[in-house]
Amino acid sequence: MYDLIILGGGAAGLSAGLYASRGGLKTLLLEKGMPGGLALTTDVIENYPGFSDPISGIKLMGGMAEQARNFGVEIVTDNITGITKQKNITTQNGKNYTAQTIIIATGANPRRLGVEGEEKLSGKGVSYCATCDGPLFREKDVVVVGGGNTAIEEALFLTRYVKKVTVIHRRDALRADKILEERAKSNPKIDFFWQAEVRKIIGNDKVDKIKVKVLKSGEIKEIPSQAVFIYVGFQPGTDFLKGIIDMDEQGYIITDENMKTSIDGVYACGDCRKKLLRQIITACSEGAVAAVAALRYLESLPK
Repeated sequence: MYDLIILGGGAAGLSAGLYASRGGLKTLLLEKGMPGGLALTTDVIENYPGFSDPISGIKLMGGMAEQARNFGVEIVTDNITGITKQKNITTQNGKNYTAQTIIIATGANPRRLGVEGEEKLSGKGVSYCATCDGPLFREKDVVVVGGGNTAIEEALFLTRYVKKVTVIHRRDALRADKILEERAKSNPKIDFFWQAEVRKIIGNDKVDKIKVKVLKSGEIKEIPSQAVFIYVGFQPGTDFLKGIIDMDEQGYIITDENMKTSIDGVYACGDCRKKLLRQIITACSEGAVAAVAALRYLESLPK
């Protein structure tokens, strides 16, 4: 029996573990891979407070994991397969865990295109976060893939830094809100490549160009580009929670301001939670709030 089990070892989970352990809770953190979450895929992080020089995702998250361990967080590599309202957790390795409180910090992964070169060049010009990586491509030509609100918002954000943004969309019209469409179409830095799809991302140590198929004609064209920002959706890591916890239609967990879910003693933080901004700094702050809320909940239980 643990005081707290944290599901997920990204920035939110590690921060929750740090605050919980410092608060005296016996804490277990379950993470399916290396602690650090999505931030591990980011080559350079420039917008995390306290670092005047850029820091790699691996270094930043490695430091967070070491810090959490130093304060007593037990980190176990395993994949969560199920959870009950009674706070029982099952894992892929056949383990069963029970806790008085649970913090869900399983994150959300960008939906990938699944094209050649995407995985190889991830973090080397292939990005899923313009807010994180846009400033790295000042005065460069970049591509944005997608036509929804997120794609167009990020394309507009990128114009602060880059020389040119080419938006590639499978359809002949955007799915984004009208006001965003108008802003994008009136921005001289943004061009559109309609009814096309990316077929290959080309480069050795960095993105150099992409191959695009024109859907109507089948013609293959090459577009020089130093970065590809992909926005074809995110998938929260919450499939195992269906029917257990209240979520929105996309699978993001609904919480109150203290990160409490629809189950007493169960909290959620980070990218798996329904919210406005998904960044390392917001994940860390939510993890801290969730841990303190769990501590207060335990203090309120009958002795």
